[in-house]
Amino acid sequence: MTKSAVGGNGDEAGLGLRERKKRQTAIRIWRTAIALFAERGFDEVSVAEIAAAAEVSKMTVFNYFPTKEDLVLGPMEQHIGEPARVVREKASGLPAATALHAHYAAALASFDPATGLSDQQQVIDVVRLVHRTPVLALRAYAGFDIKARAELAAALLDQDPAGDPLTARAAAAQLLGIQLMLTEENQRRMLSGERAADVLPEALAEADRAFALVERGLGDYGATRS
Repeated sequence: MTKSAVGGNGDEAGLGLRERKKRQTAIRIWRTAIALFAERGFDEVSVAEIAAAAEVSKMTVFNYFPTKEDLVLGPMEQHIGEPARVVREKASGLPAATALHAHYAAALASFDPATGLSDQQQVIDVVRLVHRTPVLALRAYAGFDIKARAELAAALLDQDPAGDPLTARAAAAQLLGIQLMLTEENQRRMLSGERAADVLPEALAEADRAFALVERGLGDYGATRS
């Protein structure tokens, strides 16, 4: 999930009144849904119950979250294209692995929920829900492994002078695999009750070690120069 979903007002300053109200409504619905799911389980709560608890209509819930699964995974899935975006927007002389390493380390340092290093209760509730609910786990895998990997491979291929799809796919699998492995470990530690601030130094060190392995293998791959 994004920081705005958890924090509420982090990036509303530039929005008009109507957009702020829409965002606040979406956040209220999301928080209500997560609280009910955490209490009773994903399969035991209906959209109608969420709507009533959030004091909106069922249609309003579907306007913001087209499916019940979106109520849990929608905010998280905003990050699916993030690795590909980082590669596309990096400096032309910067290797792809270096750019993604720096981005992930910065996200860790800000306790971005996307890294798994967040001990906010709603974040932990979402992670626990995904782990315990097969339909959510399957969709999360499809998005954060299959789709994100395909988008990253496409971004890498666009910057590969040799235009080699196999290299792009292999690099994407390694780079995304490292991020997912690190994120899963951070999530495990948060679920066990550790504090994010206490885990941060070790999480940063492990990210450095893990990315170094990939960086040595990929070298300056992606460091295209104009």
